[in-house]
Amino acid sequence: MFERRLFSQLADALDHSPATVLLGPRQVGKTTLALAVGEARASLYLDLESEQDRAKLAQPELYLADHQDKLVILDEVHRAPGLFPVLRGLIDKGRRAGRNNGQYLLLGSASLDLLKQSGETLAGRVAYLELAPLNVLETQSLAMDTLWLRGGFPQSLLATSVARSLRWRQDFIRTYLERDIPQFGPRIAAETLRRFWGMLAHHQGGMLNTAQFARNLGVDVKTAASYLDLLVDLLLVRKLQPWHANLGKRLVKAPKVYVRDSGLVHALLNIPDKETLLSHPVVGQSWECFVIENLLSCASDQVQGYYYRTSGGAEIDLLLAWPDGKLWAIEIKRSLTPKLERGFHSACADLNPARKFVVYPGTERYRMAADIEAIPLTMLAAELQSS
Repeated sequence: MFERRLFSQLADALDHSPATVLLGPRQVGKTTLALAVGEARASLYLDLESEQDRAKLAQPELYLADHQDKLVILDEVHRAPGLFPVLRGLIDKGRRAGRNNGQYLLLGSASLDLLKQSGETLAGRVAYLELAPLNVLETQSLAMDTLWLRGGFPQSLLATSVARSLRWRQDFIRTYLERDIPQFGPRIAAETLRRFWGMLAHHQGGMLNTAQFARNLGVDVKTAASYLDLLVDLLLVRKLQPWHANLGKRLVKAPKVYVRDSGLVHALLNIPDKETLLSHPVVGQSWECFVIENLLSCASDQVQGYYYRTSGGAEIDLLLAWPDGKLWAIEIKRSLTPKLERGFHSACADLNPARKFVVYPGTERYRMAADIEAIPLTMLAAELQSS
């Protein structure tokens, strides 16, 4: 079993909050992590996709009141939306009795309904955590290229062969399209959404052009935007926002958009192995988005990620904004001898970042200039995690 970075954060959240919501895509490891945390304390696990466990909650207030001395883990809690008002009453009752921590751990596949209802009825009583696919620090026993090719879903990463890994990811995509996504939004034809997801993979790391997606799908812009919003809210796709500042520059304002897990990108594009990937046109953007997603996964929740681009060509692949206002500029290169273009230097002159890095697939850290370091992904991820 991999040691998940979120383990200590989840334990701390349970120690200080009556309810904690752990969100993430299906099969990312939420249940495994929750049960691992639950082993250290008296706990009760209920899977709300099980009819037997749902039957126990026919009278939820009575059943949960009998287990007030335990951490109650409710998996796939979106299956029982009527629970939230009950949980609010039980949490408030527990507070009056002097219990202000770890009563409920709610697991969900990032549904909009889950976020909305917990926000409305558990305001001030709930902490939120997001479990992303495995990152480079959690999988250091494996080659980084394996993580890049197969992605961070545990069953894909640990498959016995490349072919089995690809088949798992293809089945995962099909299951999401046909069974899971219809639970979270309006009915969408699976084939239409599959085409849209595939377009995003081909467009990996590109500027969002909703109108172009809509034309390619044969739908209106509003419908295409709703498809994208659904995949973003399910934590399957990320919109990387542009950095905005009053610099007297003409800044690009459209977000970049990409499928967050590199393994799903390769499955959507039917890329079975590393050799095929290295010869595919998406290889550069796949590597760039893989690096960005890993760095954001390892950084503190208080660190915000952006990209920077002006109409004049100044560009930074990833700009990290820290709570104290400092900026880190990160350029990403898929080369063992990385070289910087003029656009990166121009962007740094505009923003004056505190630190400048070039992430590359090598193993050594060295200075490219007095204030610019070339650094392997694992080293920068470790520095972000410890900062």
